[in-house]
Amino acid sequence: MKQLGVSIYPSKSNIEDDKEYLTLASKLGFTRIFTSLLEIEGNADEMINKYKKIIEYGNSLGMETVLDINPRLFEQLGVSYNDLGFFKELGAAGVRLDLGFTGAEEARMTKNPYGLNIEVNMSSGTKYIDNIMSYQPNTEKLYASHNFYPQKYSGISQQHFEQTTKMFNKYDIQTAAFVTSQHGNLGPWPVQKGLCTLESHRKLSIHTQVTHFRLMGTIDDLLIGNAYAAKNELQAMSDAYLSTHPTLEVNLIDDATETERKIILQEEHQYRGDRSAYMVRSSLMRTKYKDAEIPPNNTAPINKGDILICNNHFGQYKGEAQIALQDMKNDGDRNVVGHLKEESIFLLDFIKPWSSFLFINEISL
Repeated sequence: MKQLGVSIYPSKSNIEDDKEYLTLASKLGFTRIFTSLLEIEGNADEMINKYKKIIEYGNSLGMETVLDINPRLFEQLGVSYNDLGFFKELGAAGVRLDLGFTGAEEARMTKNPYGLNIEVNMSSGTKYIDNIMSYQPNTEKLYASHNFYPQKYSGISQQHFEQTTKMFNKYDIQTAAFVTSQHGNLGPWPVQKGLCTLESHRKLSIHTQVTHFRLMGTIDDLLIGNAYAAKNELQAMSDAYLSTHPTLEVNLIDDATETERKIILQEEHQYRGDRSAYMVRSSLMRTKYKDAEIPPNNTAPINKGDILICNNHFGQYKGEAQIALQDMKNDGDRNVVGHLKEESIFLLDFIKPWSSFLFINEISL
């Protein structure tokens, strides 16, 4: 089951602001909370009580909280990995091990009597998960998530992401990764230039980040790393990840006809399996619009990312919708009716043949 999540940082925030944020996120379909307990400064009892209150509030909304911890925190709190009762008393659904143990400890922790999920770090690029699996963990309680990276240029590359994620996917472990809000400015550390897993996502809209993960299809849960995301970002993330079909943002030209707008914005599209190096073809429209008038309109040279509709001059192909995968000459039989949102053109590399998708007007965030 795919889940969406938000992050809060009680050691740096006001509990009422956190509650307001969680309430809004819950209404939009978010069911996970990530928070960091990597270090506790000041009055430990007071801070732990603050965490407990906000976790309990999240639980009341049906949201599960995972606490990010490391071995040093175990020492600070006097907690042993052999007894995780402390985290159960806080109301947490699980703990995330920012730094791992030897593999044997993680496997043992998945069999804790409190039913806590044990989430491990996916980003290291070592054989860490193979080692854990060799100790026969309870895989129903074993989860995994990538890191987020507050320092600009420090997020992981696409290649590293694919390599490390593959190591976990082969065991069918529930996975998670982080996207970043362009409005949030709160994280666990003083340095914070966004909190994303992939460096390429750092300046992208949340809709584009989420759609990228959705098209890759290798991550189950997505969480916003920084707080607080704007309401329209939460809505865009919910729509992008929980909708029936992936959605691609487009800008249509002003003089696109009513028929052209209907073909692009009101129909479900499917990428033909016999794919071309030049275009994504959505051919089902040809039957539905075979009797419609689609006169030549804006038959300009074609650029990568252009949205095309075959016009009256194209015989049996009339009505077919296409996305240009590269620049092409236009012989006058294709109307250029719009263009993909510029930052999302790279998503074309991740659309798979026979997959379905929808076009939507570009979201204003």
